[in-house]
Parts: sequence; structure tokens; C-alpha cells
Amino acid sequence: MKKLLSSKTIAGFVFITLLVSTIYIAARLVMAPSGAASAEQGVAVKGDYALMLLQCALGTGVMLIPGILRRKLHVNIPPIMLVAFSAFLFCAVYLGEVHNFYFRISHWDTILHTFSGFALGAVGLSIVGLLNKSESVPVSLSPAFVAVFAFCFAVSLGAIWEIYEFCVDSAVGLNMQKYMLESGEALVGHAALADTMKDIIVDALGALAVSIVGYVSMKRKEGWLESIQISIDRPMPAPAPVYAIQRQMPLMPQTHAVAASSDTVVIPENLSVAV
Repeated sequence: MKKLLSSKTIAGFVFITLLVSTIYIAARLVMAPSGAASAEQGVAVKGDYALMLLQCALGTGVMLIPGILRRKLHVNIPPIMLVAFSAFLFCAVYLGEVHNFYFRISHWDTILHTFSGFALGAVGLSIVGLLNKSESVPVSLSPAFVAVFAFCFAVSLGAIWEIYEFCVDSAVGLNMQKYMLESGEALVGHAALADTMKDIIVDALGALAVSIVGYVSMKRKEGWLESIQISIDRPMPAPAPVYAIQRQMPLMPQTHAVAASSDTVVIPENLSVAV
């Protein structure tokens, strides 16, 4: 049972789900209608499938990052972080985009952004904690600084994600920022900005909460951050090369060569010959 619920099994299941979804949606994109009338009738059009395809392909690629970090840089992500990372992608991409939970379930987007604020704040705490333990960084950062960094780290990444959504929507005409209703009707004014601002606000609240908890934990030295601490396996130094030391043989005593016909006889210098 533990093997079935292991972090690697869960990550593998999410990766396969997103990969299969990417292939299926690519096929559906070719056959989907492109008219606005179909969208008004509740039928998914090419734009809908294009958004699903983009998100699934992106999610599939992101799922490869932990393995690449482990093989190339010897970075180990704790099991609890890997499970949270996989669960977030499954809920955001597969359930949110493919099964349309963003429109079917109220506040689905808000729940996910709040969770991402927690997760990114935890990553920020883990990164600074790793630097604090590094022998190559001769600085010990205070708990207050670590908490502020974790908060700023999470909010910054949340803002960068919103910039990414805006750029993709503007360039390709998708609806990542949910500025249109499911029927395709575009929102205007305050309603059009509400989704983006709400996402940034809940990102900040989630990051603030985990930063405060991290600060209290570091001040009291409770050690709960160890469970989310990213670690780096230092490769063992290569053993020093072993050089073969040749034993110096004693020099042979000088010899004199005596020629006899075509043969050469070697007689040691200290050898006495009785006549």
C-alpha cells in the first residue's frame, strides 16, 4: 500500500495522465469546430482545445523537472513537496482545464492560487534554509529575513505567472486569465480585472501565512522545515590516484666483457678465478 501511495508513484501517475491528455487533446483540436456559434451552444471550439493543449504540454514538461534536477544537479526534493507539486498540476491542468473545473466549481481558481502561494512560500523557505546550511555561503540569515524572502519569492512568481497568462492571451487569443465567460462573452471594466487581482491577492495571503509559520518555527527551533527542505547530495570526491612505486633495484657491480671467438662472456668484477 505504501508503494502505491509513494511520491514517485503519484508523480508518475500525474505525468502519464497529462501526457495521454496532451495526445488526446491534440487529436481533438484538429476535429474541433472554430465558430463562435459553437461556443455559445456549449461546444468546445479550437480555442478551448488550444488552451488545454498548451496547459497539458506545459504541465507534462514541468513534471520532468524534479527528475532532471536529481540527475544533473543531485537535488533531492522531499516526498511531501513532490506530492504537493504533482497534486497541484493535476488539479490545475487536468481537472481545471481538461474537465473545466474553473467554470464548473466555484472558486476553484482561488483555491489553487491560495495553495500555490503556500507551496511557493515553502519553496522560498527551503531555498534560503539550504543556503544557510551551505559551507560555501559564509552568512547566517536571520529568521525574519528568511520569512521576508519567502514571501517576496512567492508573490514575485505569482506575478510572473499572471504576466505569462496575459502575454499568452494577447498573443494567441486564449482565456487563461478568465476575462471571458464560458460562453465566450468578454467581461469589461472591473469584472475583467477581478480574476487577475484576486489571484495575486490570494497568492500573497498564502505566502504570508506560510512565511509567518516558518518564522515562528525557526525562532522556536521546532524543526518542521526539515520535512520540506530541499537537499543536495554532495558527490563523493574521487579517490586520490594510486601511483605504483617502483622499487629501485641495487646496481649491479661493474662487469668486464671478455671476447672469446664470437661469444661474449660476462665476468663480474669481484669474482676471483683460480688458475
